[in-house]
Amino acid sequence: MSNITKGLILLVVVLAIGAGLVFWKSNVGAKRGDFSSISQQEIELLLADAAKINPLALKRLAETPELKQKQLEDLKQLLAFASEAQRTGLANAQPNRQELANIEAEVIAVNYDREINADKGPMPPFGFITEDQVKAFWGEGEQPAPGFFQRVKDTVGLGKQDANLGFERFLNTKVELLKASNPQMKDREISEEERQQARDFYAKVQIYADEYQQKADAGELSQEFQDKVNLQVKLQKAQFLARLFSEKAVEQTKVTDEEVDKYIADNPQYQNAEKKQQAEAILARAKGGEDFAALANEFSEDPGNKGGEEGALQGGLYENVAVGQMVKPFEDAAMALEPGQVAEGLVESDFGYHIIKLERKGETEGPTGDPAMSYDVRHILISTGYKDPEDPMGREMPVKRFIRQKLETEKEKQFIDDVVARNNIQVPEDFNVPTVSDEDIQEMLKKQQGPMDLHTDDDGHDHSGDAGAPPPPAPANN
Repeated sequence: MSNITKGLILLVVVLAIGAGLVFWKSNVGAKRGDFSSISQQEIELLLADAAKINPLALKRLAETPELKQKQLEDLKQLLAFASEAQRTGLANAQPNRQELANIEAEVIAVNYDREINADKGPMPPFGFITEDQVKAFWGEGEQPAPGFFQRVKDTVGLGKQDANLGFERFLNTKVELLKASNPQMKDREISEEERQQARDFYAKVQIYADEYQQKADAGELSQEFQDKVNLQVKLQKAQFLARLFSEKAVEQTKVTDEEVDKYIADNPQYQNAEKKQQAEAILARAKGGEDFAALANEFSEDPGNKGGEEGALQGGLYENVAVGQMVKPFEDAAMALEPGQVAEGLVESDFGYHIIKLERKGETEGPTGDPAMSYDVRHILISTGYKDPEDPMGREMPVKRFIRQKLETEKEKQFIDDVVARNNIQVPEDFNVPTVSDEDIQEMLKKQQGPMDLHTDDDGHDHSGDAGAPPPPAPANN
C-alpha cells in the first residue's frame, strides 16, 4: 500500500534498516517494542538531530502548519500498522522476529559509533574498530579475561562461542528477506567474498552493540543519548513491521471487476449510453458499405489515427500487428474475422467502443526472430475516457480505470482509518520545530556541493547515515 511505506520528514535521522543480532531483554528493550504512542518530547528529540542534517526541510516544516499535522497523521498511521503487525503475530514469525533483533543491534551500534567517535574526523562507519577487536570477537588471537557482562552473555548463549551460529542466523535471515522482496534474487547465491563482508559487518555491529550495553548498564552514557537511541530503534522497527503488515493487507483493499461494474451501473454520470449510440450508428454505416477509412478519419477518437506523414490521418489502419499486441477483446474480435469483413457488433474495451474491420492475416517476425502470426486491421474508436473534474491537470483515462482507482483509494482510506482507530495510537497535537538559520542552510548546501569525502560514494549520494555497506547478497549487475 503506497500510503503506508512513504518516508516521513520527521524520520530523517532514523537510520537505514540493516544487520545485527542481539535483542536486549530489559525494560528499555520492552519500550523499544511499544508502538502505542510517541510523545512531543520524543518528536522534538528527533528534530534536534535533524536540524544538523537537513535544516532546509525543518525550515519548511516550521513554516507549514499543514505539513506538521500531516507528519503527525503519518506517524500515527505508521505506529498503528506496527501495532497491528504485533497483534496479528507477524512480529513473532520468523524471519521477522530475527530481523527485529537485527534492526535493534544495528541502530544501537551505529549511534554508539557516532557518539564515541564524533570528534575523531571522517571515517567510514565502524572504521575505528580494529582488526584485533574483530579477531577477538571470533575467538581468534589473544583473548582478554571476560568481564561480568560477557560472562552473563556466555551463560545465556549469547557469548563468543555462539558467534558463528549467530552469524549464520543473521545471514540466513537477510538472504531470506531479500529473496522474498525481490523475485530476481530467488536463485541468487552469495559469493565467498560477499559472505566475508557480511561476517565482518556482523562482528562490528556486535562489538559496538555490546559496548553500548555495558556502558549503559554502568551509567556511563547520558540519558538523553539513550533515549534517542531507544526512539530510533522503536521507529526503525515500526517501519519494518508497518511494511510487513501493509504487504499482507493489500488483498483487503483490492477492488474487483464486479465492484467496478456495479458502481458504474449505480452512477449514471459514469455511463456511456450516448457514446454507445454514436458507435452503433457508425457501425451501421460501415456495415452498410460506406468507406471504412473515411469513417475512421471522420469519427475515430484514437490518437493513433493521427501521425502519418505531416500528421495525415491513417484511416484507422494498424499494419503488421503481432498477435498479443492489442488488448484481448480487440484482438479476439479481429482474429475471428476474415479479410474484408467488419465485426458484426461493437467491441468494448476499457478504452471505449471499437468498430473493427480486418484487412489481412499473415506472418511477421516475432520477438525471437521466428515467424509469428500478424494482421492488418482498421478500427474506429469512440472513447469512453473520463477526466476527473477535481484534477484539472490530470489526464483522461478509461472510465473503468478511473473508477477502480477511486474505489481503491476509498477502500484503502477506510482500511487505514479502521487500523488506526483499533490501535488507539497516541500522538501529540503539535510540536516545536528547532529554529534554523539561513547560515545553517547555506552551510548544508555548501557541503552538498563540495568534494566527496569518505562518507560519499561515486553515485554522489551522502551515505553518512548508513551503518555500512548493505549486507550481501547484491544483484550481480550492481
